[in-house]
Amino acid sequence: MNSRRAGLAAIVVFAAVAAWVLFIALPRWYSARTAGTPAAAATAAAPSAPVRKITATLFYVAEDGMALAPVQREVPFGESVAEQARAIIEAQLSPAAPQVSAIPAGVALRDVFVTERGDAFVNLSADITAKHPGGSLLEVFTVYTIVNALTVNLPAITRVQILVDGKEVDTLAGHVDLRHPLAKSLEWIVHDTQ
Repeated sequence: MNSRRAGLAAIVVFAAVAAWVLFIALPRWYSARTAGTPAAAATAAAPSAPVRKITATLFYVAEDGMALAPVQREVPFGESVAEQARAIIEAQLSPAAPQVSAIPAGVALRDVFVTERGDAFVNLSADITAKHPGGSLLEVFTVYTIVNALTVNLPAITRVQILVDGKEVDTLAGHVDLRHPLAKSLEWIVHDTQ
């Protein structure tokens, strides 16, 4: 009977060791060995899938400095309205030579919120006011660059309110009332950009 128990114990121990080797040690050894091979390195260095993009209309100061000119640019696709709004504003804030931006350099997007009513709240860094050169026309251009970039490209957004560091502001430079969300205004857009 003892020899039978000893034989059974030996089989159980052998099965446990074999299972450990087969399911734990061997896969670890194999993955460590293939991680250094050129094929594994090529797979790791392979570029990721291309980012889906959309064409959006962004706005820049026209050559004569007296209007905003619409410019078509590729921007990353966003799954939701808020994500798409974020991508559009980030593209609008990015330099796009030779176009001249109405938004001061260095302004960062903090966040974008979109309500069910279609109001978007664009939270920008304090540089939007601190670095703004002033003047009523340039302030109008700055505000409507942001408002129109969202309302022209996203039908779900009907009005935009600009926030600075998460707070409502009266104006950016003393001329345009920002205490309430603003609707699209194409009054300052030049339609012939030849």
